[in-house]
This record gives sequence, structure tokens and C-alpha cells, in this order.
Amino acid sequence: MWLAPARSMSAVVRMRIPPRLAGAAASRALGATAGGNEAGKAVRGRVRSFEEIPHTGANRWLNLLTFWREGRFGLLHKHMENSFNSLGPIYREHLGLQSSVNILMPRDIAELFRCEGLNPRRMVLQPWATHREVRGHEKGVFLKNGAEWRADRLLLNKEVMLSAAVQRFVPHMDEVARDFCRMMASRVEGQAGAKHGKSSLTLNPSPDLFAFALEASCYILYGERIGLFSSTPSMESQKFIWAVERMLATTVPLLYLPAPLLERLGASLWTQHATAWDHIFTHAEARMKRGLSCKAQAGEIPGVLGQLLEKGQLSREAIKANITELMAGAVDTTAVPLQFALFELARNPAVQESVRRQVTQSVGRADGDPHKALEGAPLLKGTVKEILRLYPVGITVQRYPVQDLVLQNYNIPAGTLVQACLYPMGRSAEVFDDPLTFDPARWARMREEKAYGGAAFRSLAFGFGTRQCVGRRIAENEIRLLLMHILLNFHLSVSSSQDIDTKLTLILQPESPPRITFRIL
Repeated sequence: MWLAPARSMSAVVRMRIPPRLAGAAASRALGATAGGNEAGKAVRGRVRSFEEIPHTGANRWLNLLTFWREGRFGLLHKHMENSFNSLGPIYREHLGLQSSVNILMPRDIAELFRCEGLNPRRMVLQPWATHREVRGHEKGVFLKNGAEWRADRLLLNKEVMLSAAVQRFVPHMDEVARDFCRMMASRVEGQAGAKHGKSSLTLNPSPDLFAFALEASCYILYGERIGLFSSTPSMESQKFIWAVERMLATTVPLLYLPAPLLERLGASLWTQHATAWDHIFTHAEARMKRGLSCKAQAGEIPGVLGQLLEKGQLSREAIKANITELMAGAVDTTAVPLQFALFELARNPAVQESVRRQVTQSVGRADGDPHKALEGAPLLKGTVKEILRLYPVGITVQRYPVQDLVLQNYNIPAGTLVQACLYPMGRSAEVFDDPLTFDPARWARMREEKAYGGAAFRSLAFGFGTRQCVGRRIAENEIRLLLMHILLNFHLSVSSSQDIDTKLTLILQPESPPRITFRIL
């Protein structure tokens, strides 16, 4: 859950760009960024103080009470969008224990990247950290900071981020995606038989997409299929999916309250959160035991787990912590964007046909190599970028700058929590041309024409810099491969083209999952 968008992680691992040079490069790449035309340029005269930044209310506990009373936690993305519309491109927010400066202009995000430091720090999800401390579990890289984070992260990059790792696990994802489409085709044909030849089926695909994400992620991480496409999926896997959903739903309100105190009081909200994490860890422990059993019998452990254990550079507790976080993040980070992607492709038939045509041609040239097929379909890549622009899984990317910086001509002291707000950025007419239109081709145009300063710091759903989401390559490739095979096998449609209402748990998701009609091509 989880960049320097224009750079591969292998480059990040090999070379650390000095902050001064990185900032200069970012400024050159962005040029005259729209929305920063006046406030974003160097302003003659004094730099305004931190206290002068517009804010949504000075009383943090009154603000939190208002959020609870009005149910704004589930609509935090809309609240951010409204706040930018009323206060401008930068504002402060005080909510309970959390205070932040919120920004949305790519030029400002580039400046924040310049000041992120050698060991970038983002907001710790305290409820998650408290669970690890109370249960005696080690923390994974998602919850670590400083040199300890960097050391573990560089080891994980080799197994899940670099091109060699991608080449290794893409065939596994491709196998699961093909099986998903065979399962769906069987259902459509069964429906057609029952309805005298009607070769289509309308359904809510959400449960099947969650099953795909869990099946593919387990295959990558543990090297085993768990049979979620069978007629009787395991109760263990169903519990895991429930636990991830419950964990996400309880995280956001706990961010603004003292989790350690709630744990000591045995508060219901905390108990639900901790119980969900316990299920997630139990699932990971069971998978690790199976992997170790495989080693005892066959002499090797498959998957990312096997690679980490074989190299022995991380302790088993650290491996368990990171594998658990990867599993918990991979399921929703893949399944939820797929829901939005199927909906947008279904309600934009011309776009659907354009992407299908390119995918078909690319597959024909790839000689059975799924990785090559993906590389030859830039519109498919643009589709994923476009989905994550309109519906970012995580609505913010946070950093604590290691030095003072100036954003929109306001001074931001070092150590301040600064949030790049992705949902309002993705829908801002000052950042994107015709922002509410689903247009996967826009990303190629932006690169070629340098429109609005190019694509730099505009595709940030997985974060940026060395602290981008460690599961990024897994999520991106799972989404692209499943969409590729769905487009090769089915035509998608919806009965209504109205926008989907969205809600926020810890991630952005549909208020009600869309119903999609699958018709076999």
C-alpha cells in the first residue's frame, strides 16, 4: 500500500541524487507548471511565515469532533478537495493528534522530494505500530524509519522491485490471470445455457477480483496456488480478506486518537483493529510454515519468501513482518483499482476498443512472453495511470522534510508533516487538461508535448523517490495482466454511465461496487 515516476527503482538503488541536484532537475522538468503560475513562482518580497498558511480551524479537538459528528472520515478525499477549492493550493489541517500541511501542485511536490533526505520519513500509522508493539511482532519497512528502514528496504527491492524480480514473477501472475478469465468464461457460458444462448453475464466482480489479488499475491510471495477459483474456496482465505477490510476500516479513525491508551482501555474500535491484524499475521505464519515444510521435503522454498530465506540477510521475524505487510497491502491495492478500471472501460466503449486493439497487436508480437506483451501496450499502462489518477488507492503521500523549504511562498519548517493530496490533484483543472475525462492516451501526450510541465510528479499513486510503495511492481503488473486478459476475452458494458460514489477507509473504494456485464468475444 503503497517514486520518482520517471526513474526505475534499480536506478534509485544504484545512485542517490544529491538533494540540490534533484531539485534543480525537477524544476527544469516541470518548467512553467500550471497552477503554480503565480503562487508557485519565486515571489519577490518576503516569504510568509508558517502561521500565515490558511487553515481549516485552529482547535484540533473541535475539528476532530466535527469530523466524527459529520462522518467526514469516509469522505476525507472530498473534504480535501473542498478545502483546496476554498483556501487555495496550500492549507494546514489540525485533527486530534495529527497536524499537516496539505499541497497538491506538482511543482510543490517536486520541492518536497528535493527535501526528503537520505532516509525519507512518512507518517507512521500508529495503530499498526501499536499492534506490533503489543503483540511483540517486528515491524516491516512500512512502519520503520531512518537507517533501519533503508537497510531492510534495499534488501527487499532486489526481490520485489528490480527488473529481474519482475521477470521472475510475471509468468505466475499471467497464469492466475488466465485462470480468472477461464473461470469467468465458464460462468458466462453457464448463464448462456440457462438463458438459451445469451452469452453475457452481469455481476458485481468485486469478490472475484479480491480472490484474484489474493491468489496472485500468494503465488508470488509464497510460490503456491491456494485454489480461490474453485467452487469451494478455503475459509482461511475468506477470513484473510475479511480481516484486511476490517483492518483498513478501523485504521483511519484510530490515526487521530491515542492508540496505546485505547488498547489499555480495551476500546471496541481498538479490539476490532487488533483482531483483524491477528488474523492477517496468522495467515502469514501459516504460509511461512508451509514454505519451511517444503524446504524440509524438497530442499527449496519457492516465491519471494524462499528468496529472502535463502539469502539470509533478514531475520525470520523481519521476513515475516515484511511478507505480512506485502500481503495485506497487495490485496486491496490490486482488487480495488481493478473495480474502477473495469467500470471506466465499460462506460467508455471507444477507449475500451482502442486499448483492446493495441493489446491484441502486442500479444500477437510477444511470442507468448507476457512481460513483452505488457511492454508493447502503452495504452494499457496509461489506463492504469489514469485509473489511479482519478481513484488513487491512498489519497495522500506524506513526507517530513529534513530542511526548511518554501512552498507557495510560505515557509515550511523542517520536520513538518507535509501531505501531497492525490485525489484533488488528479481532478484539478490546474494540473490536468479536462481532468474528469477518462483518457489513458493523455500520458503519452504529456510526455511528448510537455503539457502542463509534462508528467513529472503527476502520477504518484505509489508514492515517489526511494520510499515509493515496496509492492508497486506487484500491484502494477497484476492489474495490467488481468486487464489485458479480460480485454482479450470479453467485451465490458454497464447499464448506467453515472459516476461511482466513493468512500474512504484507509484506501479509496466504491461506495457500492459497480455491476459489470461480461460478454464473450
